[in-house]
Amino acid sequence: MSKEKMMVFGYARVSTENQLENYSIEEQTARLESYCAAKGWVLLHTYVDGGYSGGNTDRPALQKMLSQIRETHVDAVVVYKLDRLSRSQKDTLTLIEDELLAHGTDFVSINENFDTSTPFGRAMIGILSVFAQLEKDQITERFTMGRIGRGKAGYFHGGGNAPTGYDYKDGVLTVNEYEAMQVREAFDLFLAGKSINAIWHHLSTKYTTKWTATKVRNVLKNSLYIGKVHFMGQEYDGVHQPIVEEHIFTAANQLLHSLSREQTKTTAQRNPFRAGYLLSGLLYCGRCGARYSANHGYYKCYSRAKSSPKFVVDPNCKNDNWEISTLDALVCRQVDALVSSSSAVERVIQAADASRTVQVDKEKLQRTCRDLDRQIERLIELYQVGSIPMESITQRVNDLSAQKSALEAQLNAPDEIPARDLFLAALEDYRTGFADGDTDLRRALLSGLLERVTIDGQSIQLHWRL
Repeated sequence: MSKEKMMVFGYARVSTENQLENYSIEEQTARLESYCAAKGWVLLHTYVDGGYSGGNTDRPALQKMLSQIRETHVDAVVVYKLDRLSRSQKDTLTLIEDELLAHGTDFVSINENFDTSTPFGRAMIGILSVFAQLEKDQITERFTMGRIGRGKAGYFHGGGNAPTGYDYKDGVLTVNEYEAMQVREAFDLFLAGKSINAIWHHLSTKYTTKWTATKVRNVLKNSLYIGKVHFMGQEYDGVHQPIVEEHIFTAANQLLHSLSREQTKTTAQRNPFRAGYLLSGLLYCGRCGARYSANHGYYKCYSRAKSSPKFVVDPNCKNDNWEISTLDALVCRQVDALVSSSSAVERVIQAADASRTVQVDKEKLQRTCRDLDRQIERLIELYQVGSIPMESITQRVNDLSAQKSALEAQLNAPDEIPARDLFLAALEDYRTGFADGDTDLRRALLSGLLERVTIDGQSIQLHWRL
């Protein structure tokens, strides 16, 4: 490599780890400038990637430098140390051979004192890149061993995401009493015979915490709630406080996996976690009046499918089967067309019985208000004994109070609510929740709008809750 009027680029990189190794950007750029000045080379530009790992080449400054090299001839790229370019053996060789040398650009590493303009330098690149890869692998191994060590010591490893019932701060789980009482209630309801979906609906109505059927399932199966932690397939005794007693957790999981549960008659009972199908419970045969069920990828009239004899109305019914995805999409399109058009909504309302009302279950509302009062009292007691700080309790009490105020407003309202008002509220719920909801939520939102969907051959009719 000629030493006169060489046109070169510099490249510098740091990550959080490397800043501790005294490879700061300032240190690297100063060394590059001094080296090029001593050699009499022209340092055209120094490309800098701050805070990027050397484990891959997805770095903005590196990619910008490579793009410039492809467009304009540059004699060499200079780095302070080989691992500044990459810590991956494969990436190092690819960058040097396929990106730099392929475009007539040599590679120079100051620290190792070699360059690719000589056969010895090219050989040393391969050798040293092996050691760069080795160091990277050792860092990864030490990191993994540290995480395993935390697991064995009983510390939860969740990437900062706290499981329901706990707060995660400074690497330690602490009980969130507001959520913990919900977790305990989920176990109690399940052992009392409630289904996963029933528990989800109950908790979602009663508390401000967001619950889904999947969350209920995961809570019931997670031994974290009896003081265990998991890492890389192993279970260890945790240092956090359990929320559920071990005999309750064991009983719930025995019930989940019991043979008697698998042999119950309905699909929902055989598999309490199965979300079911979007139109389950809404479909009716327009010819014989039987319900439709989902079976092997199709919605089928019970009379025609004959899968459950007690639901057969007419053994000779020949109503059409519908592919599940096709009928789901068709119904959703019709609902969306209504929801997106205020004039269509008004036409549906005008066609309905304007005088129809829905009886309000005020006894249920009163019970829920009493439950909210107990929750608020419990949170205040916990604050008084020092279990929960004031800043943590304030928002929860405000949320519960807001829930109670909304329920009290319903209690003070007339005993009967116009069906029109409920329908408009269901429309708003659909607008805001359907797109991002899971199957259970979407089915619930559809049920708020639809009483049934009647099937007659290839024709379907939607019956609104009005």
